[in-house]
Amino acid sequence: MSKRFFSLAILLALALGFVAPTTAEEATHRPAQALPKLEHVAIETSLGTITLALDATNAPITVANFLRYADEKRFDGTAFYRVMRLDWGTPPNGLIQAGTSGAAKRNLPPIAHEPTSQTGILHLAGTISMARFDPGTAAGDFSILLSPQPGLNAQPEAEDPSTRVGFAAFGQVVAGMDVVRAIYDVPLSTTEGVGFLKGQMIEDPVKIRTVRRSAPPLPVPQPTADTGPADAP
Repeated sequence: MSKRFFSLAILLALALGFVAPTTAEEATHRPAQALPKLEHVAIETSLGTITLALDATNAPITVANFLRYADEKRFDGTAFYRVMRLDWGTPPNGLIQAGTSGAAKRNLPPIAHEPTSQTGILHLAGTISMARFDPGTAAGDFSILLSPQPGLNAQPEAEDPSTRVGFAAFGQVVAGMDVVRAIYDVPLSTTEGVGFLKGQMIEDPVKIRTVRRSAPPLPVPQPTADTGPADAP
């Protein structure tokens, strides 16, 4: 692997949140770490396609679970059904949620919890994370973040057991954040939902047509002095 390619790979991993930033001095004195194995998945929705890079090295249980749902077509025909819009921070601030909604015919057994303190995958803009009730109950529902949500990370010093382990992040959107934003902007029902979910349920859920393994997205051509903007005639 050329030095130039390796540097580009490191930069990509940093952008995805899979490699912790480091200073030049730390990089000099620390052994090189292998890049994580990424599994790419495309979620085709009625509003467009979202492509994910899932970190199978650092969150193997969670990624294997998601891939099984995809391979067995358990996500096909489900929907994005919830939008959480936070009224603080810089908009858009919150997340969108999708999946099997606990349907018995679609759900697989719940999986062991992989906290961010173990995986190192933090809740950033574009992160995909498992939805759950108590830790260890995650199955076939997931969220995609529109903004960083550090409160979803493990908080080892917290008194509350659920907060202490946080939620299980396991990958990042690498193409289709415009689709994520479009889902975030859809109208919400004023009557659906119970408790804190009231006002967060999508009025007309956004259908998930398929979820399939995919190739990594192609890089976007960059303009040059010779060619001008990539979309120029």
